[in-house]
Amino acid sequence: MSLLELSDLTVHFATDAGPVEAVHKVNLWVGAGEIMGLVGESGSGKTVTAFSILRLIRPPGRIVRGSIRLEGCDLLALSEEEMRRVRGARISLIPQNPRTALNPVITVGGQIARLFELHRGLPARAAWERGVEALDQVGVPEAPRRMRQYAHQLSGGTCQRVMIAMALASSPQLLIADEPTTGLDVSIAARILDLLRELGSRTGAAIILITHDLGVVAETCHRVSVMHAGQLVESASVRTLFQQPMHPYTRALVRSIPRIDREVALEPIPGSVPSLLNASPGCRYVTRCLDRLDICRQILPPLELIDPDHRVACHAVEASRAAVA
Repeated sequence: MSLLELSDLTVHFATDAGPVEAVHKVNLWVGAGEIMGLVGESGSGKTVTAFSILRLIRPPGRIVRGSIRLEGCDLLALSEEEMRRVRGARISLIPQNPRTALNPVITVGGQIARLFELHRGLPARAAWERGVEALDQVGVPEAPRRMRQYAHQLSGGTCQRVMIAMALASSPQLLIADEPTTGLDVSIAARILDLLRELGSRTGAAIILITHDLGVVAETCHRVSVMHAGQLVESASVRTLFQQPMHPYTRALVRSIPRIDREVALEPIPGSVPSLLNASPGCRYVTRCLDRLDICRQILPPLELIDPDHRVACHAVEASRAAVA
């Protein structure tokens, strides 16, 4: 049984011009101790999916259908008070910009200790000591001194480590890391990813790693799900996806990774993500796809199992498999 399971998750945002379907019938699952990469271009629906899991979609956005189950419990059926007890305690978020996520007028230690007071019921002194230990565990040097500093006094990498320490304060079952290496230099980003792998292995927490960088996914994740224009188009193990990408968009993403061992080092994906305002009934990749069929303009393909642990939403793939059979 999966730790987290999303079924037909659909999210709309109301606009003056009509509803925007930011996420369309997403089916997603993550097992305990697994690191799953959620990839796609900007605007593909990755962060909206993550915020839906946390029930943090606010008007004009709303979840219009589907279910989000954590160990079998449907989070969409919980009251707001019950959901507040889930956030931070069972599900934690590492936001995209750690410096702005930290309160600028409260010390780092004050923010971390408060979490231990809320989620572990510790008195103030014990919570502060646990905060020092938490910073030590994520590799922050001189943790006692850092606890008394403010966010503007810390480097970007240290701020990110502080956010990871805060996210792990309650020993969550699920950790959502939203572009955790954005804006960091290569060496610091590598250390952050190493830390996430180590923490996942040590604590057994499931991790959803949201990124647009397939190189990060290849080095860090066990499984990867690819989103395009609000739809999940492919899901497979990392090895399978890189060795045998099936969806035309996934193949284009893999080809767009810069390489020095080929004549064209970078192959950009043509076109752009289509407007999600009054989306057409067909495949959302159809205007950019070289493999499109007539049916692609008429019917949105469902996510189908083509091999064990490999699912693809593509009419052309299904037609090709039928022809071979």
